[in-house]
Amino acid sequence: MLRGCLLAIILAPVSLAFGQDGDDIVDFIDARYESTAEMAREIWEYAEVGYQETKSSNLLQQTLDTEGFAVKPGVAGLPTAFVATYGSGEPVIAILAEFDALPGINQDAVPTRLLIDEKTAGHACGHNLFAAGSIGAAIAIKHWLDESGASGTLKILGTPAEEGGSGKVYMVRDGLLDDVDIALHWHAGDRNSAAATTTLANRSAKFRFRGISAHAAGAPEKARSALDGVEAFNNMVNLMREHVPQETRIHYVITSGGVAPNVVPDYAEVFYYLRHPEAVMVKELWERLESAAKGAAMGTGTQVDWEIIHGNHPLLVNETLARLMDSKLRQVGGVTYNEYEQEFAETVYESLDRPELALGSQEQVQPYEVRLGYGSTDVGDVSIAVPTVGLSTATWVPGTSAHSWQSTAASGMSIGYKGAQVAAKTLALTAIELFENAELRAAARAEFEERRGVDFQYEALLGDRPPPLDYRN
Repeated sequence: MLRGCLLAIILAPVSLAFGQDGDDIVDFIDARYESTAEMAREIWEYAEVGYQETKSSNLLQQTLDTEGFAVKPGVAGLPTAFVATYGSGEPVIAILAEFDALPGINQDAVPTRLLIDEKTAGHACGHNLFAAGSIGAAIAIKHWLDESGASGTLKILGTPAEEGGSGKVYMVRDGLLDDVDIALHWHAGDRNSAAATTTLANRSAKFRFRGISAHAAGAPEKARSALDGVEAFNNMVNLMREHVPQETRIHYVITSGGVAPNVVPDYAEVFYYLRHPEAVMVKELWERLESAAKGAAMGTGTQVDWEIIHGNHPLLVNETLARLMDSKLRQVGGVTYNEYEQEFAETVYESLDRPELALGSQEQVQPYEVRLGYGSTDVGDVSIAVPTVGLSTATWVPGTSAHSWQSTAASGMSIGYKGAQVAAKTLALTAIELFENAELRAAARAEFEERRGVDFQYEALLGDRPPPLDYRN
């Protein structure tokens, strides 16, 4: 039903004359609501995981190409990444667009738990909305550039594999932001906020143990269990948790542990994430993780090697930009539910465990603050390459956590689409202010350089490895 009318809606012309106030931009984006909603739903249905987002990326590229952007696909060695450019001259303002889904999440766009047959991934982090909202903002800004005659270049970065693949890190490493003055981003969430929120640095790896296979009952003495190596490693790391800084986060899943109980596995794999607010501490703790892996292998008579999969720096906050974004978000306002959305939200809300926010808070903008967030994102690497600012909007029922069936459900229906519209309007208003206000751009750059430090040398936490294009296989 949706696919058949998608392209026609996206290509339908919207014509508004832009005046000096932001109401015209808001009206323009409101007039394109159906286009944004259809795009968000289409990507939600695709639910393509990291570095496999071919249809999602193509849809975004085709939309921007039709709008007159110069689109360059397959950048930084990433088949689904792209850069789309419009305008000329300075300043150069970039907007990020994510579009990867999470594996292992399956949920229909309904307010009760309901699986979709044979679906193995879902947009539980709302990246379908991220993509659609960013594209909606980009199209509005493009039309403003045309109408106003303002100088400047708008750059859209299609960034794949945020969920564990660090797509943006490769784009930063490849110099794709070297000419950018300021980068803007946003994220799906359960609240409207432009707080100056930093994140945790992180690094991940797949640790692979190899042993000797044998009959578990007939000749156990001849075997050396790779699974024993994994389990010994996990036990050692779990003991280590008592002796790390309290902000540290360590989590893992065993991705391969054998097939049959009576066959001692000669191969086993465990996938680890390690996080801390400071990149230097991630490196220090990582050395202990590697030592534990070596010790587990020695103790179980197995061998171990590991592959770094991804690594992200923490977000570097920029209060000059965050306060600007906050003011634009307050100008736009929050999300108002219709009768169906209210019923949907009430049903979902009943399923939440101790929600932090009350129903109705989606209509509000949260107080501005500077705080630490406990997630991680490859936007962190963007933020230490160029002054960066973002926001979150109430695309989910208040109190909903990311990576849940409840967030997946709301990301595929109008509650999510309305939140994406709030983001698109806020991004567009912020970008226009930055195009016009050279003093503000200079202040943001000065704060950025002070916080980053004059002697800063960029080093990707994932090293110099090529992109792990098969990490979701």
